[in-house]
Amino acid sequence: MVQGISGSAALFEGKSRRFVRQGGVYRDRPSLKILYITTKPPWPTTDGSRLLVMNTLEGLAQRGHRVTLVAPADFQGVAVEEVAANLREICSPCLIPAQLPSLPGAFVRSRWKGRPLSIDRHSRSQVREEVARQLDQGHFDLVHVEQLQALPQAEPALERSIPVVLRAQNVESDLWAATAKKRPILRSLAQRENHRLAAWETEALGRVDLTIALTRRDAERLRQMAGGRARIRLSRVPFMESLPQAGEPLPGEPAVVIFGSEGWFPNRDAVSWFARRAWPTVRARLPGAWLHVFGNWNRALAAEGATRYSPPQDSRDAFPPGSVMVVPLRIASGVRMKILEAWARGVPVIALPEAAAGLEATEGKELLLARNADQFAASLVRLQQDPALRARLIAAGRAILARWHRPSAAAARLEEIYREAMGEGLESVVVGKESGEILVPREVAQQDF
Repeated sequence: MVQGISGSAALFEGKSRRFVRQGGVYRDRPSLKILYITTKPPWPTTDGSRLLVMNTLEGLAQRGHRVTLVAPADFQGVAVEEVAANLREICSPCLIPAQLPSLPGAFVRSRWKGRPLSIDRHSRSQVREEVARQLDQGHFDLVHVEQLQALPQAEPALERSIPVVLRAQNVESDLWAATAKKRPILRSLAQRENHRLAAWETEALGRVDLTIALTRRDAERLRQMAGGRARIRLSRVPFMESLPQAGEPLPGEPAVVIFGSEGWFPNRDAVSWFARRAWPTVRARLPGAWLHVFGNWNRALAAEGATRYSPPQDSRDAFPPGSVMVVPLRIASGVRMKILEAWARGVPVIALPEAAAGLEATEGKELLLARNADQFAASLVRLQQDPALRARLIAAGRAILARWHRPSAAAARLEEIYREAMGEGLESVVVGKESGEILVPREVAQQDF
């Protein structure tokens, strides 16, 4: 029995509870008030970054934390009130009208200012002013910055010495280095941006109180960049083990699904490469196959046997029964959220090794890896001819979700990191049974309760 807690059964009943040691007694820990800064609203969840933020906000809300979200308005044709209405149950949304500058304009300005292109393009004075206003009007325990590109908007928090936690969805400078290797036509620009961004990224790691990486590989890379001058912590992506599929199948034997965000170059590169290089080979082997492209406008997709769609507001529409998802991402870091969603929705995955590198996955067990057009075609043929393989891949993928990505455990880990950044210095773990989970000090977890 733990002193200060009335009974062991209460530890595992009802909502999650948090305890802190005060004078030898473990008492309930207060909920946190968090200012959460992003580069775009998390709803609708039309890409992996938005989905990650949405899942995170849901987890924090379930743990009783109060989150104020500050984001530039990026509504993709959706009314502002509809976006806000879909966020109010999990946070207090503050959506600021601020148009993303054109890429040519941002390029000229970044050259003039000497700042990395992606940082300067996402630097919004209106958002920064709103962050300052929020900090002046209310007390916040800490500021969460989602992605390196949102850090300029957190300057008011850094100036006020409020704890700032940066979550690095990718090692951003490494993406430019990979672009230089994969796209010779962009090599000069990509190499210059890689050098600028690496310097900016390294400095940023030292400015914030703590940085979160999504994968072991990214955590080690960030530690290498920081050279011991920053605190880097691993916190895995939250994701449900099982989610519903779309109601109706899409055409094709098989129906092949691919995602391509218009706003992220690695995704555009992936879809273009697959459409030009791999899809003709697939069609030669599987004449009945049909490619379904969600969220990419690239003209290279005017290929035989392909249909383009706008990004669906409900992502389940892109995961129809009987389909296969391909992830031909050649430029990658972090975690591919759509692979996790494919597993949860019962869709098998074929990916380039670069796309799967951040996952705790084994080739042939949770997914199939393909390194060229012939291997993509051969993997699709295997799945078409072997329904049992399809079922095994999905089951193993869901096992990874259950082991590493449980939303309750991810939210507890995130809270632990927040409190470390705040200087509480309390090492905590998740303890739980089927009826629930709690976050308690590690020393308490080893006692019999």
